[in-house]
Amino acid sequence: MMKPMLSVEEALERVLRAFRPLEPERAPILEALGRVLAEDVHADTDIPLCANSAMDGYAVQASDTVGAGRETPVHLRLVGEVAAGYVSETEVTPGTAIRIMTGAPLPPGADAVVPVEDTRTNGEWVDVFVEVEVGRYVRPAGEDVRRGELVLRRGTRIRPQEVGMLAALGYKNVRVTRHPRVAILATGDEVVEIDTPLAPGKVRNANSYSNAAQVLKCGGIPILLGIARDRVGELTEKIRAGLAQGVDLFLTSGGVSVGDFDIVKDVLAAEGEIHFWRVRMKPGKPLAFGRIGDVPVLGLPGNPVSVMVSFEMFVRPAILKMLGATKWERPTVEAILMDEVKHKDERRHYLRVHVEYHDGTYRAYLTGGQGSGILSSMVKANGLAIIPEEWTHAPAGVRVRVMMLGDL
Repeated sequence: MMKPMLSVEEALERVLRAFRPLEPERAPILEALGRVLAEDVHADTDIPLCANSAMDGYAVQASDTVGAGRETPVHLRLVGEVAAGYVSETEVTPGTAIRIMTGAPLPPGADAVVPVEDTRTNGEWVDVFVEVEVGRYVRPAGEDVRRGELVLRRGTRIRPQEVGMLAALGYKNVRVTRHPRVAILATGDEVVEIDTPLAPGKVRNANSYSNAAQVLKCGGIPILLGIARDRVGELTEKIRAGLAQGVDLFLTSGGVSVGDFDIVKDVLAAEGEIHFWRVRMKPGKPLAFGRIGDVPVLGLPGNPVSVMVSFEMFVRPAILKMLGATKWERPTVEAILMDEVKHKDERRHYLRVHVEYHDGTYRAYLTGGQGSGILSSMVKANGLAIIPEEWTHAPAGVRVRVMMLGDL
């Protein structure tokens, strides 16, 4: 008896139950880019370590500048100079100033900085044309980070700015979750290698490469296993060979529908434990999920758009969870759908759209035919417009939620 279709949320919940964060490892901070922190990072010092100048100018006592103006300059005696990277041992006393460069530690006795453009030097003297208050143009110690502060939380995805912060905190290496290893296997007698000339009825193995690229972008390591024909023995052999490579997740594309030659779910059931269901979404209704030994298995559809959309909805969150991330939702925007969609069934539809921003409003344009085999619609898209299950059609001009896949 055919099992009822699950909602996207129900299917995702079942998938994510099977995954947990992988073990951590230490990596140089540049190699940690794009990975997920496996430890909390605390500051062991203030940043900046001491008060320093935010401008090129003169370190002064603010009280000396009271009443200063273009017509009534204050005359201060220069007693020294300090550049970034050096410390002045000369004290600023009433009536004196020290020339200071941006980033240089504030000399003892000084409590403000006058920018160089608001001054004029005259030998051993400097004329100050503005009044400054205490703390003006001074970066206090700990302005950025305080000693003992929790700066980066475990589960944070490391971007270039996190790499910079780790460097500022003195980390050459950091604990990150190791890369998940993901086996990728295409199935079907119709599938040929990408460098094979096409013949009638044949398609090149685009699915494995689009999935491999998605795995890489998520932070995983793709293990390409090639193509398995619609033969139980060959498919079983390929699956066992992939599992022997120590993978954390096994992906197949094709062979999970209800046709006589769709054998992936049967082989998976024979080799391990498989839960097969249909998901109430388009594209991507057929989906197989189970386990062989300790390795979760996701059987994705065979059409190229279906396989990429299914990856976005189920595989990407699973990989991010293995990486230790706590959030995996794509950013969404509300946009005006600029094209009508007719004859919608009771599944949730994910339309390939290109989102643009006009006059304070996001607009979503269909990127062409929405068939599950039209890969060019994904190439042109930067988002997936989500059409709810209960809608029978989507008229042009309606507001929809769009899951962003790329930049505007």
